[in-house]
Amino acid sequence: MSGAGRLSTFLLFCPALLWLGLLIVAPLIDMGALSVSERVSSDEFRFGFANYATFFEEPVYWQTFARTAIFAVVVTAATLVVAFPVALYIAKQSRGMGRVALFTLSLLPFWVSELVRTLGWMILLRESGLISGLLQWLGLAQGRVELLYNNGAMLVGLVYGGLLFMLIPLINALDSLDDNLVEAGLDLGGSRWTVMRRIIIPHAMPGIVAGSIVVFMLTIGNFATAVLLGGKNSLWFTQAIYDQFITRFDWPQGAAFGFLLLGLSSVLVWLGLKLTGQSLTRSLQQP
Repeated sequence: MSGAGRLSTFLLFCPALLWLGLLIVAPLIDMGALSVSERVSSDEFRFGFANYATFFEEPVYWQTFARTAIFAVVVTAATLVVAFPVALYIAKQSRGMGRVALFTLSLLPFWVSELVRTLGWMILLRESGLISGLLQWLGLAQGRVELLYNNGAMLVGLVYGGLLFMLIPLINALDSLDDNLVEAGLDLGGSRWTVMRRIIIPHAMPGIVAGSIVVFMLTIGNFATAVLLGGKNSLWFTQAIYDQFITRFDWPQGAAFGFLLLGLSSVLVWLGLKLTGQSLTRSLQQP
């Protein structure tokens, strides 16, 4: 490549590099330096790893992270179960305007912010909400039913929030599946479940992996949905980070918790890829 070509390529990528550098890399470097600052007095700090040690020494912190990670895995699995048949229908059954309409309906809730969507679920699930009133009208409940501030409400809200991010990679993966392979499997005597297990799911695996990674990382780092639907006793790790930064104004400890969340969640994703025998590179290169 000539010098002019290299310069053009560099200028083309400059906006993206500035965006990544100023809004992602620079804050991470600053948070990293802050996380290894031990408070000696109100105005004096020294280098050390006491902020990280606090995470392992205090059971409430690592237990909260473990609960958050396990719940994020459950949410990811539930999102996959809900999204897969929808993606399969959109990719292989719907045609023309019907396909566009279904995809638009899936996209429509995300035209508003996460906070608005979460408040909508609170209106539906609260003690005086629509679902409670419907249960009473049908005679299934004698009085008002409080469906908020529990794990079930958190699960519904988080699955709803991650649905689109699972649908898109699944649709992209399933769209490239040759219908003749499915027909051949059925013609050779395979049941629908066998064809699903031996042909469709392996072909969709890159989309499954890509969608699962995105949903897991979004879920484990979620704040508004988990706190608003789970209540003050939700024990979500991002709540602990928020408390350190805002409530206690202990920024070094909050920065350490933030880095631990990033590092430990990345390790969990890597373990998931190893256990399933998948490759992140192949998932990102799906057709």
